[in-house]
Amino acid sequence: MNSNPAADATVGQIPTVLHSLARSLFPSTKFLAQRHSQGASILQHRSFSAHAHLPRTAAVAPAVLGWRPSLEELEREERKRRACQAGPSHRALLVDAAGTLLAPSEPAAQVYKTIGRKYGVTISEGDILRRYRWAYSQPWSESHLRYVDDARFFWASVIEASTGCSDPQYFEDLYQYYASARAWRLIDPHAGEAFSALREAGVKIAVVSNFDTRLRPILEQLGCSDWFDALAISAEVEAEKPNPTIFLRACELLGVPPEEAVHVGDDRRNDVWGARDAGCGDAWLWGDDVTSFAEVATRMGVAVAEAEEPLVA
Repeated sequence: MNSNPAADATVGQIPTVLHSLARSLFPSTKFLAQRHSQGASILQHRSFSAHAHLPRTAAVAPAVLGWRPSLEELEREERKRRACQAGPSHRALLVDAAGTLLAPSEPAAQVYKTIGRKYGVTISEGDILRRYRWAYSQPWSESHLRYVDDARFFWASVIEASTGCSDPQYFEDLYQYYASARAWRLIDPHAGEAFSALREAGVKIAVVSNFDTRLRPILEQLGCSDWFDALAISAEVEAEKPNPTIFLRACELLGVPPEEAVHVGDDRRNDVWGARDAGCGDAWLWGDDVTSFAEVATRMGVAVAEAEEPLVA
């Protein structure tokens, strides 16, 4: 049978046309495409993004043509589109560090026990955790500031109360461990993309954290210090959340009035109530109101490109 080159070329363009049509109608909605290869069915999830390409096979066409987004998906996409068209809802984003941006790489009680073995620490991790929580929650000094400068005095007290070990070298080993990047991890691995999109949209970003002076080098070691326009650290500001002073200082550093800033943190009292007492335009609880920084950006009216999902056979 003789083939028609013109017809073959037209047929070959069908997947590309379908792809373009789908992208124009639903630019950020996920779909399920079924492809048959060598007699095996492979289900693949792909995102409609600038880098997503529909598999060039005629077997995909029926799946694409039969796919329909749910009403909820359409409404969500429409809300995102309108928000992003209107521009950022706030001029500044304030972000908590420990518990929101960063988390310990390993449980603290485990680290205390592991490092403490050579110093004679024998109590269980459960007891260490219980005693740590008690020691950390106790009133501290007349100024109520736990983190003064490097906070060595405070942490020495907490470590001894948690483990019963007062060996200065044990304290030094623990203190230096938590001053290094290996002790910490980013809670949201895609935070950098969200912060980049926010800053490109004109939003200024600051860290607002109850932390000692180790925070700056930790962020530098993790390679994320450039994500922020300012750092308001309690040990430097001499005020700890929920004191409004630290939030106001962050806004001052950014040159943005507090009513035009939104704060995100994992502690309802320190972060949400503290930010609202400072007059911030809004405050969202991490893990409840928002669970990723891409979601934070979307709520602020800034679109973040979706990370392309890997193909899984």
